Amino acid sequence: MVTKGRPRIEWILLSYSIPREPSTPRISVWRRLRRLGVAQVTDGLVALPLDARNREQLEWIAEEALEHGGKAAIWIGVLASGSDERRIVGDLAATIADEYRAIIRDTRAARSLGSTPRRRTLARLRRELRRVRQRDYFPPPEKEQAAREVAELGLLVANP
Repeated sequence: MVTKGRPRIEWILLSYSIPREPSTPRISVWRRLRRLGVAQVTDGLVALPLDARNREQLEWIAEEALEHGGKAAIWIGVLASGSDERRIVGDLAATIADEYRAIIRDTRAARSLGSTPRRRTLARLRRELRRVRQRDYFPPPEKEQAAREVAELGLLVANP
């Protein structure tokens, strides 16, 4: 299926519900979904672009929901509406752009730190940049700027 010369995105969706009590399993699932960078379509329905990694991760989360007495189903498909797809893509990209901007801000602030705190901050920012890239499905312009800023901080740490 093509929209305005662009192929539609295939999505993997997880529909799930977990009993309210105990709350620990629900919180665990929510945290795992958040780390994956899912788009929250509605309450209990999340989506990610379809690839083998995302499929495997959502299958594991579905199993976890079932193990805790909940319900879960995995769906694969395309959104019927191009505007819905653009909204979800925009939401995912905006969230990631915010995370890249935070990395840029923290990197710039680290330049004024002493040698040891700057080195620790660089290590943290490198880890954070890797985590953000793992769930960056629709890269915003901030991606390259964040990578540049972290690399420049690395040079500053290496050559004080």
